[in-house]
Parts: sequence; C-alpha cells; structure tokens
Amino acid sequence: MAGMIFFTDNYQDRSTDDGYQFEFYCRRCGNGYSSTFQHSVTGFGGRMLRLGGDVVGGALGERASQLGWDAEFMRSTVRGSTRDKALARAVDEMRPYFHQCNRCGQWVCGQVCWNDERGLCTTCAPKLSQEIAGMQAAAQIDQLNQKIQSQDWTKDINYRDQGTGMCPSCGQDSGGGKFCQSCGTALAAAQSAKKFCANCGTALNGAKFCGECGTAAG
Repeated sequence: MAGMIFFTDNYQDRSTDDGYQFEFYCRRCGNGYSSTFQHSVTGFGGRMLRLGGDVVGGALGERASQLGWDAEFMRSTVRGSTRDKALARAVDEMRPYFHQCNRCGQWVCGQVCWNDERGLCTTCAPKLSQEIAGMQAAAQIDQLNQKIQSQDWTKDINYRDQGTGMCPSCGQDSGGGKFCQSCGTALAAAQSAKKFCANCGTALNGAKFCGECGTAAG
C-alpha cells in the first residue's frame, strides 16, 4: 500500500455497484485521468441473479434470488479489501501519466506540467520556450502602449470651443455644437464672457454675488 500514498489525497472514487473506477488529478493544472473500469463479479453477478430469480419465480427463482442477495452481502463485507486492491491496480495504471517533482514533491501530469529537460515540474522549472513567448507578448503590449501614447489622438477635436456639454448661459445641455441647442447662445462667446468668483472660482452665471461664498462679483 506504500506505493499509493502519493495518490490517496489526489483522486476521486468513481466506483459504482457494478465495479471500481478512480480519477486522478494533476496537482498543478487539475487535469483528471480516469482508470479503466474494473467490474465487480459479486456486485454485477449478484444483481443479475436477483433479477433472474424475480423473473423465473418459484423455488428455483427464490434460490437464485437468495444467491444474489448473498453475493451482494459478501461484496459489502469484503468491499474494503476489494476496493483497496482495485485502487492499487488503478494507481499502477495511472502512474505513467504522472511525475513527482524532486524539488517540491508534488505529483503533476506529464503532458502539461512536467519539464523533461530539467526533470522538475514547470512550477519549479518553467519551460523556457513558454516563458520567452510570454515575455515577448508582454513586451509587445508594452511597446504598443508606448507608441499609442506618443501619438496625438486629439488634434481633430475642438476642445477650445466645446465645453463639457452644459451651456454657461442657460445651464442646459448644449448639445456639443457651436451654439446651445436650448437657448441658441454662441458657446465660444459665452465661454469667453463667463465670469468666475475671484475668491472660490465658482461660475457666477451673471450673479452679482457668488452663490458659494457670497463674494461680490466685482
């Protein structure tokens, strides 16, 4: 049983009344590998005897049914040792799909998470080709970001004549054009004529005193 100790906490029991099957998982990527289904002679045979006895009926059917129940009972009483043997066979079958890393001690799948060149898992010894590809992709993204940032993407935007969308004259949505869609005020002229409080900077909107701090407009 010592050969199974590395797998005991890394599998799920998929067994049924008809037999035994186990699924083992890679500790790194979580991929699962299922063992071959092992039929249970007592479980499957006992069920067939019980079903056959019910169909035949009579003394013969009753005897067959009783044998089926006996087989089921025997399977349940020896299930522990039988299951352990089935698990041992499953471990032997699945072992070639896994490698144990001598650095971290984890069992990982050989298909994705094992570095053959280093003899270690890819967590302890990443594959250089994959790392280089990842760094190249990251560098490309960084360089593209720098090139995009260096371009002037606002040269065609009239940000001097277009405000934030609110007309300084009527306070309504200006529509973003040269004239307010609500009151017709020329937005460029209104912006240039707009006055602010000399004390707190609040827009006065034609008021004689600031609505925030009470300072005279002057």
